Amino acid sequence: MENKSNEATPLRPQGERMLNAPVVEIDLYRFINQIKEEKPWIETGHNSITVFKSDKLRIVLIGLNANASIKEHLAASVISVQVLEGKIDFTVEGKIITLNKGQMLALQKDIPHSVYASEESFFLLTLSCI
Repeated sequence: MENKSNEATPLRPQGERMLNAPVVEIDLYRFINQIKEEKPWIETGHNSITVFKSDKLRIVLIGLNANASIKEHLAASVISVQVLEGKIDFTVEGKIITLNKGQMLALQKDIPHSVYASEESFFLLTLSCI
C-alpha cells in the first residue's frame, strides 16, 4: 500500500495530512476547529474535509452552520451519515429523518436525499467505493 497524503493549498494552508496509510490517526475535533477557521465556512456557512481516502472507502467530515443545507443529490455508493455535533434533518424519499449527536443512518446508493442543519452541525459522511 502506498501512503497518500494531501498537500497544503492556498485555501487550506495547514491542509497537509495523511489520507491513506496502513494506520491513519484522525483527530475529528481538530478538523472541526480547522473547518471553522477556513474561508468557505466563514463566507458560506459550510465546509468539508476528507479525512480518509482509499480505493474502497472515503470518510468526509462535513460542517453546516444553522439553517444551511445540502441540496438534493444522489450518492453513487452506499453511504453512512453520523452526527458528531448538532442536529440535521436528512430528507429521503419525502421522509424527514432527524439525526441528533450520536445518531447515524445508512443509505443505499442512487437514492435522492438532502440535508438541512437546524443548528450548527458536524457529521461524518462515509462512502463505500466498492
